[in-house]
Amino acid sequence: MTITPPALSVFEALESEVRSYCRGWPAVFDRAQGSHMYDEDGHTYLDFFAGAGSLNYGHNNPVLKRALIDYIERDGVTHGLDMSTTAKRAFLESFQNNILRPRDLPYKVMFPGPTGTNAVEAALKLARKVKGRESIVSFTNAFHGMSLGSLAVTGNAFKRAGAGIPLVHGTPMPFDNYFDGAVEDFLWFERLLEDQGSGLNKPAAVIVETVQGEGGINVARAEWLRALADLCERQDMLLIVDDIQMGCGRTGAFFSFEEAGITPDIVTVSKSISGYGLPLALTLFKPELDIWEPGEHNGTFRGNNPAFVTAAATLDTYWADGQMEKQTLARGEQVEQGLRAICEEGSGISYRGRGLVWGMEFEDKPRASAVCKRAFELGLLVETSGPESEVVKLLPALTMTPEELDEGLRILARAVRETA
Repeated sequence: MTITPPALSVFEALESEVRSYCRGWPAVFDRAQGSHMYDEDGHTYLDFFAGAGSLNYGHNNPVLKRALIDYIERDGVTHGLDMSTTAKRAFLESFQNNILRPRDLPYKVMFPGPTGTNAVEAALKLARKVKGRESIVSFTNAFHGMSLGSLAVTGNAFKRAGAGIPLVHGTPMPFDNYFDGAVEDFLWFERLLEDQGSGLNKPAAVIVETVQGEGGINVARAEWLRALADLCERQDMLLIVDDIQMGCGRTGAFFSFEEAGITPDIVTVSKSISGYGLPLALTLFKPELDIWEPGEHNGTFRGNNPAFVTAAATLDTYWADGQMEKQTLARGEQVEQGLRAICEEGSGISYRGRGLVWGMEFEDKPRASAVCKRAFELGLLVETSGPESEVVKLLPALTMTPEELDEGLRILARAVRETA
């Protein structure tokens, strides 16, 4: 496929230099359906990116679209702050019946502003308020958002530098396998906690991703997560799981921490919770932590009613019978087989992942970007991750067919071969 980059236009003339994805994918997109996007010149692209994990059920999912259109056509409330609405009630009932109650999770539901980083900010604020301490522990290569509190617990040096001020009250610790198995899990962390001369302020909480997406698809072992939960309980620290990208079924189960058998104190959810790509975020926490004063954390767009409509439809359609988890795990095995074949064909490549989130790491780090560029030219959308963009990240929709997965893996294999 021959791609003609769009001519200098209003994007270059008016839009800020901060734009990023459009630089790697120089096309003007016009339509999207399922796992395909179409540019204004008629080219078709298979989407292995899914809105950075915001479109787990594909573009313009017809079931969710119908629910949204019906709601809009009957003049359903669009903007409602945190007022009680029928749309919010339907979502909360569906979330309780399809997600919380079957998993015996006791969480209260908070609607912060409708972005992932706002859910994280609310989680950090609540942890500090509950424990009366300032320090938060995060992990190497973590990513939790671009606002100041979230950046303080994010590892990436480039993103942190954009803050322009010191990012304080956060302390990084080694993520699972950071030392390639040479150091006992949490040896350093626990020693600092118990040593009165360590200089580590007693943390209010620990925040962790079960799979570090932006950090390079680093997968935490279930036993590591269980040991972390045990450490937090013994040391009187709250455990926050950031499930913004890995939740909503991305790893198989609805919550990515289910496999480890833990119950975090606080969970952040966003991206695919609306099911349709509409902004929505949740901060979930155990009832005893609900010590907020009314309005103590709020936002004009915390009641996104159209997102409630599609979210409820998503849960009722895909999470009422347990089939989505089985399908995702099966599709994940298919992707793993494809990546294994690619890595066996070449050298200097490794892969890792869970469910339908996978990464291929290249020893020749710039090659990952070259692979993504060539894949785009061949009609496949994939992006890089990792501290040096050395990992090709795969985030296909959970609803992608086996045939579409095979097609994407074939394109990816060709892109790898042609950049060797």
